[in-house]
Amino acid sequence: MSEEEPEEIERRQRRLEERDRYLVRDRDEEEAVLEEVFDKATLMNLYKLMRQGYIHRVFGAVSSGKESRIYWAKNMDGEDLAIKIYLTVTSAFGRKSMLKYIEGDPRFHKVKRDVRALIRLWASKEFKNLEQAYDAGVRVPKPIVVRDNILVMEFIGRDGVPAPLLKDSILDNPEAVYRRILSNVSLLWVKAGIVHGDLSEYNIMFWRGEPIIFDLSQALSIEHPNAQPLLVRDLKNINAFFSRFGLDLEDEETLASRIIGGEIL
Repeated sequence: MSEEEPEEIERRQRRLEERDRYLVRDRDEEEAVLEEVFDKATLMNLYKLMRQGYIHRVFGAVSSGKESRIYWAKNMDGEDLAIKIYLTVTSAFGRKSMLKYIEGDPRFHKVKRDVRALIRLWASKEFKNLEQAYDAGVRVPKPIVVRDNILVMEFIGRDGVPAPLLKDSILDNPEAVYRRILSNVSLLWVKAGIVHGDLSEYNIMFWRGEPIIFDLSQALSIEHPNAQPLLVRDLKNINAFFSRFGLDLEDEETLASRIIGGEIL
């Protein structure tokens, strides 16, 4: 037996102990561990974030989609976190859709086409969009850190239960909520320099009386050639939702013109 073999066994054992220390199943609380669908690189990046103190413990998945899963977690201070993990196995359609929202954005150059690089760019793109939005005063989940295909941000909700979507919320004052959303949309454009591009009642949460915009992975720079049509589409979706409340709504073209002109609504 060579001298390296015992060292390798010891290293492997340390990695297993590290995994078990962070990702344990507590039967009393019925906490969930990460599924085996995540590859080794994703898990090791998660462990690194834990060692660096960003994450203390990971609980169960609270949301699952074709391209990502979101987990409830806590940091060392016991504060709730949302961990968005982009799946590294995605369809050709998914890659094509991602490229549509990356190519033409002046913030990103020399886009690689291989899956891992594209997923990494997609995660960093959402992190950057969240940073720009948060710094501009838009109510979005506060971004904390991104590593490869893992994005850590503020958890919106309580005790692992996400805040309800706007579509499922009871609004005591729908006009005030509508105006707050328009303010956020205009702040995104004027102050953050981005447009959401896929805004609707399905990616706005309503928490403690406040609409919170999320899922900014596809958001584009306002310098993108499709930015203005996407702004109009966002406003059209919002108007369509709030029209059910009988509000006197300004048409989306007029709203877009005011925002593009630099007005904070």
